[in-house]
Amino acid sequence: MHADDRTAVTDVLHALVDAWGRHDADAYGGLFTDDATYVTFVGTRYQGRRDIVESHRTLFAKFLKGTRLADEVIDVRFPGPDTALVTGRGDTYKGSRPKRLSKVQTYVLVRQADGCWRIAAFHNTKRKPLMEAISFRTAPGLVPTDRH
Repeated sequence: MHADDRTAVTDVLHALVDAWGRHDADAYGGLFTDDATYVTFVGTRYQGRRDIVESHRTLFAKFLKGTRLADEVIDVRFPGPDTALVTGRGDTYKGSRPKRLSKVQTYVLVRQADGCWRIAAFHNTKRKPLMEAISFRTAPGLVPTDRH
């Protein structure tokens, strides 16, 4: 893939962080495909842009009011010319950005007919460092080669 594709994909994620910072549910949801799948770290599954927008409208007004979004891209891969897989870490916060981000995230982005990249699927998992450390110590074969 071209460096331009990687930049375009990461630009979508930067726009996601920006929309979150403004608590703009419409702008946030506009970065997803019409039929996107969104899975939260608590296991809630939203299907479609409308669900994503409306759930974030509520979250921004209640549980996530005043929060910011931290995002760190670990890897971007292109299994095809119009598909990108992004893995990263993220977290919501108030005040100072956390040094360690507690969630592992996977994004699937697709280039749509208009040439724009949009998020088709997102999955957010809460990282459990203590459980990870215990499992790595008791079963070293579980330690990933690349421990991001």
